[in-house]
Amino acid sequence: MNTLRIAGGQVLRPDATVEDADVLVDRDEGTILDIGADLDADADETLDAEGCLVTPGLVNAHCHVAMTLLRGYADDKPLDAWLREDIWPAEAALTPEDVRVGAELGLVEMIKSGTTAFADMYFHVPEVAAAVDEAGLRARLGHGVVTLGKDDEDARADIDESLDVAREFDGAADGRIRTAAMPHSLTTVAEDFLREFVADAHAEDIPVHYHANETTDEVDPIVDERGERPLSYAKELGMLTADDFLAHGVHVDDAEIDLLADAGTGVVHCPASNMKLASGMAPVQKLLDAGVTVGLGTDGAASNNDLDMFDEMRDAAMLGKLAADDASAVAAGDVVRMATAGSADAIDLPGGALEVGGAADLAVVDLDAPHLTPANDLVSHLAYAARGSDVRHTVCDGRVLMRDREVLTLDEDAVMARAGEAVASLRERV
Repeated sequence: MNTLRIAGGQVLRPDATVEDADVLVDRDEGTILDIGADLDADADETLDAEGCLVTPGLVNAHCHVAMTLLRGYADDKPLDAWLREDIWPAEAALTPEDVRVGAELGLVEMIKSGTTAFADMYFHVPEVAAAVDEAGLRARLGHGVVTLGKDDEDARADIDESLDVAREFDGAADGRIRTAAMPHSLTTVAEDFLREFVADAHAEDIPVHYHANETTDEVDPIVDERGERPLSYAKELGMLTADDFLAHGVHVDDAEIDLLADAGTGVVHCPASNMKLASGMAPVQKLLDAGVTVGLGTDGAASNNDLDMFDEMRDAAMLGKLAADDASAVAAGDVVRMATAGSADAIDLPGGALEVGGAADLAVVDLDAPHLTPANDLVSHLAYAARGSDVRHTVCDGRVLMRDREVLTLDEDAVMARAGEAVASLRERV
């Protein structure tokens, strides 16, 4: 057996308690063998966690990872204008090579900030999958479908590509990659195509992921044209099942919250993007109180502008209190769970908790910093004070992806250099 020992630190347990303990990992199986004091000192490899908190790897449950190339490209605009005037024209010029380096840049950023799994909706998915395979993370990937402005032939080709990608890459990267069918939203995919697309996906047990209720501009047209709320429409289309998950859910009413809870459909909250694009404040505490599975995501780096899930936790807690007009809402423990077990549950990937027999996906957070002193409440620190740059080591599936802040699976300097070159070329083409 090939073992890895994370030694000398404190461990965040699934019940949000913290204890002094080592973690022993079976690297061949990618699982946790034991958690306890003074574990096997003869492990094949040891990571020093002294002065650190060992946490589950963070799970970014909704992003568009290759959009790192568009970080800072277009800011300070509302969603619809931002997409139509800036982002979609730029994306139309992206090549497969651009998407590969953009994905690699995002994966480096996530590894360095303790994220071990993510869900991603984009295009040129084979390039994203290849990057994930090399980087060593987990991912649920899908090709995003938009039929708006396309003729029937092009729309069907887009749908076929999404289903083909879901079939081909499910189980890739030694099982670390899973897939989903990903219609962009309820308003950017026409009803007849949605019905066919969703039915075909579910017939093959392929989950469905989409944007919903992100802005009032996504809600009002459905209400005006159909006389029903978007998630009622989604239920009619078969898009509210326990296997499906949606992003944002900013403008959901009480009846829609009940639909989500009854169906078991996960919701991924993206507070930074929702604030930056002035999309609104999701009723996160209401969702949690109703028993909805709530995960946390960064959205793309073009609307955030980073992929640091520690930032996202802080944003979620702060915005959640404003939305509820209650300082006790969306408490520290809630957002830490959302960024770990909640996200893992929403996108149905292993991880999210440190427990014997579970996935060996973890982050080691260095507590030796002024902003993390004194250590009155480490769960509070994770939610309100920690930064991605505090992560010392990152492990996924039993493999060390970063040791002492050095990314081991990708060449960080080379990736950044190639990203700079790609963006210079992209700006000229656009």
